[in-house]
Amino acid sequence: MMEDGQKMSKAHTGAINPSPEVVTFGETMGLMMPTGVKGIEYSAQFEKSLAGAESNVAIGVARLGHTVGWFGHLGADPLGQYGLKLIRGEGVDVSRAQLTEGAPTGLIIREVVNGRSSVYYYRKHSAASLMQPVHLDEAYIAGAKLLHVTGITPALSESCRDTVQEAVRIARKHGVKVCFDPNLRLKLWSAAEAREVLLELAEQADYFLPGLDELKLLYETDNFEQIVERLGKLNAVSIVKGGDDETYVVENGSVSAVPYFKAERVIDTVGAGDGFCAGFIAGLLKGHSHTEAVRLGNLIGSLVVQASGDWEGLPTWAQVQAVLHNETHVER
Repeated sequence: MMEDGQKMSKAHTGAINPSPEVVTFGETMGLMMPTGVKGIEYSAQFEKSLAGAESNVAIGVARLGHTVGWFGHLGADPLGQYGLKLIRGEGVDVSRAQLTEGAPTGLIIREVVNGRSSVYYYRKHSAASLMQPVHLDEAYIAGAKLLHVTGITPALSESCRDTVQEAVRIARKHGVKVCFDPNLRLKLWSAAEAREVLLELAEQADYFLPGLDELKLLYETDNFEQIVERLGKLNAVSIVKGGDDETYVVENGSVSAVPYFKAERVIDTVGAGDGFCAGFIAGLLKGHSHTEAVRLGNLIGSLVVQASGDWEGLPTWAQVQAVLHNETHVER
């Protein structure tokens, strides 16, 4: 497809795949991290990986035994090719992903210095920022059970914002459940800009998955009762992450708390929220109650923080079952 002078190509050949249970889309970037304890400035060696909230969730859902599709725009460059192969290799359908020769794959460089994590984005004018509503496959979204979107994508560009809103419209038109994680990124836009867009998306969601700190910014209050009152006006079931050792389920005017699973050790907290989303979505697909789906999400999140990387620690369903049933690991 030719769009604004950009040469686009679908990331697959052959027959069109039927819709998976879950469809998600957004920007996936190359990720570089220093291999040692030194920061970016003084490191000579870096490890290459992949970063992207939506692709993290897709990989997590696939590992938990469900069909899932991710799409977005990547540059037709080494990082884009690498990302596409990696996501596909994790069992995620990428048949609607596109490569462009006219814009690069975004890049994120992350460091941890003195226990403090910092990220640096190189994503302006990236391939992903070129997404437009015309690139959506309505039938693909309509055939899914659930559409998962985040607040990162609409922050990339005005056309990306329109694309997310159109995808949600398509999902609601066809009775597809909408799961929305605001994933507020203040390096991409101001709180005021984000507030208008994200709260509108929350009003259209069936499942709203904010963090408590995000809600304090979006609703401009630290008062938990006022936050719950605002959430109660939504049609969505709201799942509030980041409580005091528990996740809150706000539904039908009531609040219930689901305790965290204690992590034996914490290696890297990045990706925990995406792991939670993957677990929650998988729980819904498995027919769990909202509380039990949150419990599964809490477990996935606790496992993710015990490994390094954005998505590498996402467990398989067999690994989850082993933890839940206290199965003993036999090394050899």
